[in-house]
Amino acid sequence: MDYKEINRKSWNRRTELHIDSKFYDVEGFLGGRNTLCEIEINELGDVAGKSLLHLQCHFGLDTLSWARLGAIVTGVDLSSTAIEKAKILSKQAGLDSQFICADVYGFGESSKQQYDVVFTSYGALCWLPDIKKWADVVAGSLKSGGTFYMAEFHPFYDVFTGYSYFHRPEPDIEEEGTYTENDRGETSTSVTWAHSISDVVNALLGAGIQITQLNEYPYSPYNCFDGMVEREKDKFFLLHKGQEIPLVYTVKGIRHG
Repeated sequence: MDYKEINRKSWNRRTELHIDSKFYDVEGFLGGRNTLCEIEINELGDVAGKSLLHLQCHFGLDTLSWARLGAIVTGVDLSSTAIEKAKILSKQAGLDSQFICADVYGFGESSKQQYDVVFTSYGALCWLPDIKKWADVVAGSLKSGGTFYMAEFHPFYDVFTGYSYFHRPEPDIEEEGTYTENDRGETSTSVTWAHSISDVVNALLGAGIQITQLNEYPYSPYNCFDGMVEREKDKFFLLHKGQEIPLVYTVKGIRHG
């Protein structure tokens, strides 16, 4: 099974929908809106003048939002459609950037450049079968003293929707639509894997990333799961038997040596 080609085709189709969706609000971005969430802006901190690599960047809205905050950005994604759209948006927004069409592992094998910051976020890790190999790419892409930062959906939520919390060698293969409001009912095949928080943290530690921060949040900045309740602006909660469940976790670390 060529999971990369299956997922590439799926994300090429999704990108065509996402670029026109209210969920992503490209018009608002081009009007000056920063698409990054409060969580990552506050936790990663000042990026002005720093080289920043965004792995699995989709069509680049968050990548370009870091550029608006002064970072020197490079975005990487396996979807050729997404990368084409990102390059167009970069020109439209008047922002300097570099976008590369590659899967994470292939990029790690071919790229020799190192960055001050490596960033990834929200719904990225489940598309990767080998979390240790991913962590090696992260570490190999960082300068000594460079910062890794990720914000990701909490895998605990997956248990409530029938998925495994723990990693299994065999992936989940499904026919599904997309999560934006303009889903036309068309489906495509997706291939995903579960990764527990301990697997992610241990993979990063094993790759030489010193973890400096691990946080969990009882809300999502996106209204993307059934039954969510917005208690504050852009903070969407879910309850199970009256109790809040974790929806997002973040990891920050430094590469030494």
